[in-house]
Amino acid sequence: MLCFRAFAPSITVPKIPEGEKVDFDDIHRKRQEKDFSELQSLIEAHFIQRRKDEEELLALVNRIDKRRAERAEQQRIRTEQEKTRQARLEEKERKEQEEARKKQDEEAKKKKALTNRTQQYGGVQQRVDAKRGAKKQTEREKKRKILAERKKPLNIENLKEDKLKEKASDLWQWLWTLEAEKFDLTEELKRQKYDVSETITTQKSRFQPRGTSSSRQKT
Repeated sequence: MLCFRAFAPSITVPKIPEGEKVDFDDIHRKRQEKDFSELQSLIEAHFIQRRKDEEELLALVNRIDKRRAERAEQQRIRTEQEKTRQARLEEKERKEQEEARKKQDEEAKKKKALTNRTQQYGGVQQRVDAKRGAKKQTEREKKRKILAERKKPLNIENLKEDKLKEKASDLWQWLWTLEAEKFDLTEELKRQKYDVSETITTQKSRFQPRGTSSSRQKT
């Protein structure tokens, strides 16, 4: 169980001079003046401390506002820098896409032109080959027909000497005719090959892109 003991502040009783009359009113007045002075000192100290606290609070608020403004400015600068960076990246990407599109268009045009030239040249080549094949077929059939017509049976079993001599003379004449025709056909074949070669060269030069022949001549 706790016990509480009354606490009484120590009071110094003022000494009263012996043989003098005590003026209690003066003592009370001095005590009031002293208390008032102490209270006034406390009030002044309070206001001084309060003014100091307010100044410190105002300085703190100013520092906070300054830091907030600095952070806002830094954020604004970073935002502007990021916008500038993004704009550069977008412009770079746009240029790359534009260059890639132009390159694709150029390649597509070149491929189309090459395809057209190939088709045209292929058509000409096919016509030349078809013509050449028709000529070969015609010549082959003609040769077969001629050989079939000229393939004659000898029938020399029952011939006499004078008839054999006559037959030999005919065969010799026929052989000489075949050799002459062979020579003529060989020359005709050479002329046809030359004509075909000239035709192909002419067609190639016709479908060749401009500037290619001149550049080859320069090189």
